[in-house]
Amino acid sequence: MKYTVLLIAFLFSNICIATSEEVDYVIVNKSEKKMYLLSGGLKIREYNVVFGENPKGHKLQEGDKRTPEGRYILDYKKKESAFYKSIHISYPNQDDISSAKARGVNAGGSIMIHGQKNGFSSMSWVSQRFNWTKGCIAVTNFEMDEIWYLIKEGTPIEIVP
Repeated sequence: MKYTVLLIAFLFSNICIATSEEVDYVIVNKSEKKMYLLSGGLKIREYNVVFGENPKGHKLQEGDKRTPEGRYILDYKKKESAFYKSIHISYPNQDDISSAKARGVNAGGSIMIHGQKNGFSSMSWVSQRFNWTKGCIAVTNFEMDEIWYLIKEGTPIEIVP
């Protein structure tokens, strides 16, 4: 019982600290497989992430299983989806749409930061070891809870190779 109380107090203190920090920028480094949350230019959180099955290079079209590269906005949150919570990335932007149109393809969309596929949260110890999404950025459900509270809609995100 004593340890349960200590654990709850520890978790509560981390949530209180987390909510007092305002994330104003997110950087995803694909080659490092990391996502960094920044506040005032300082890194306040770091997460191991996985991407689409074809992670090298910028997303060129729907179905290429690549994660886009560039600057976007985290424009809305979605609690109900096929994955545990998700935050939408504003891909495609106008440049992405124009580039895809010039090649005669659809740029795609629905790129998110999300937790594990619903019903598979206990498997994150395996799924977070390889790229498995269709172009999204995946974290564990525990991490997604923290990210969910730290990131506000309208936060800029930069995804770099």
